[in-house]
Amino acid sequence: MTEVGMRRSSLSTMAFTSVLLFICSTYSCYAQAPLLMWTSEGSNMPHLAQPTAGQTVSGEQLASYLKSALSIAPHNVLLFLQDKLSMEDFTMYGGVFGNKQDSAFLNVESALQTSSNPLVLPALDWSASHSILELLQGELGIPAVQIDPSTLKEIKLNTAQPSLLAVHLPYTAGDQTKELLLKNDAIMGEVLDMFKSQDVPYTAVYTGLKPSRVIEDTPVMAGHSVGRSLLQAPPESPVKPPLVVNNTEGQPCILLWADTLLASYSGNQVDLARDIFNGSADVTAGSVCNETLSRLVLNYRNVLNFRSLQLIFSVRKIFFPVSARDWSVMEQVVLEYDGQRAIFNASGGIYSPAEYSFHCQSVSSAQSPLLVPRSATDNATMWTLSFTDFQIQGFSVTGEDFSYASDCAGFFTPGIWMGLLTSLLMVFILTYGLHMIMQVRTMDRFDDPKGPAISVPQSE
Repeated sequence: MTEVGMRRSSLSTMAFTSVLLFICSTYSCYAQAPLLMWTSEGSNMPHLAQPTAGQTVSGEQLASYLKSALSIAPHNVLLFLQDKLSMEDFTMYGGVFGNKQDSAFLNVESALQTSSNPLVLPALDWSASHSILELLQGELGIPAVQIDPSTLKEIKLNTAQPSLLAVHLPYTAGDQTKELLLKNDAIMGEVLDMFKSQDVPYTAVYTGLKPSRVIEDTPVMAGHSVGRSLLQAPPESPVKPPLVVNNTEGQPCILLWADTLLASYSGNQVDLARDIFNGSADVTAGSVCNETLSRLVLNYRNVLNFRSLQLIFSVRKIFFPVSARDWSVMEQVVLEYDGQRAIFNASGGIYSPAEYSFHCQSVSSAQSPLLVPRSATDNATMWTLSFTDFQIQGFSVTGEDFSYASDCAGFFTPGIWMGLLTSLLMVFILTYGLHMIMQVRTMDRFDDPKGPAISVPQSE
């Protein structure tokens, strides 16, 4: 390479570094992951306008970018999905941003520099990066193929048909981060070399499922003033969407959320909430909802040595004349497993106004039970149910967000009772003391010091 060419390459690298550093410094990076997209040498990709400083790219914007890019870019798409990735990983370990000799992204940086129009999104919303695989599958109209780097030599690519290959990359925070990034970069280099050896043009995407670093800082939204907050208070994690059941018209009618749905049988325990909040319609097959009854059915297979298991919540709308309003009352929680049934009555403690949702931090059939076996000889005595951060709404659902929650926690908690009793005791002591002080009387007659002294004769 001539001296002029080397100088131009150095200047382009410095310019690219400056742009990325400026963009990264102006982004808040709160719950965001970067995305890099480039094409093989000789392939073109349309010039996409970079988002303005401070803007977080949403899933809709990303879908628009992908649609524009894949209109002319190669349809052999290679997706590198890392468990966690943030712009700080590039600024700390990347040669494009620092010392070229100490880079953990040599292959990625080389591919970016040889690409005609690489796309760099420093601040992509974490939910958009999490759904990047689904977006690519939708644009290409083909399913993704998960590939193992150890089997690269066995893969034969067909340039006549589009392909979508996904490579999963791990991530570890701490002292081993740089070593792991070096290994990931080497894996990406091997995959890219495989495409080059077979002379297949490609479009590559590199992003993370989650941010590896989250700045503990709440971004300032338009129309909101900046206020003070406790330094000890961590930022709230993104709110996870509830499980949604639609009626026959396709409108949401039942919402459910729980951190855990623990079910124990004969000493074995399983969390039934682990895999149900992923939008799978098969999980809620058999659920029904109408104006007076909502029946939520959660279906499982091969759980606790049972071929099939169903967890059923029955919620009914009942009008109470005393309050002159409709109430949502959970009647039963039923477990159906391999032809047997275990029925728990809700004991009248799980209820809320019909237009509200019900929330309880702990719903259990063990301690302070809100769930009671129907009879002493019922199969329910062999089971133990325990739900944490449980919230359900079976009526008046207007979207995919819960209505105002009616909480199961009573107002007079043990702490409040202790405070009230202590306050009453202190008031009683103060009242008694004031009463005693008010009863003190002064003498109404005194001896005259100027008068004759009183003499008391003494007998011998």
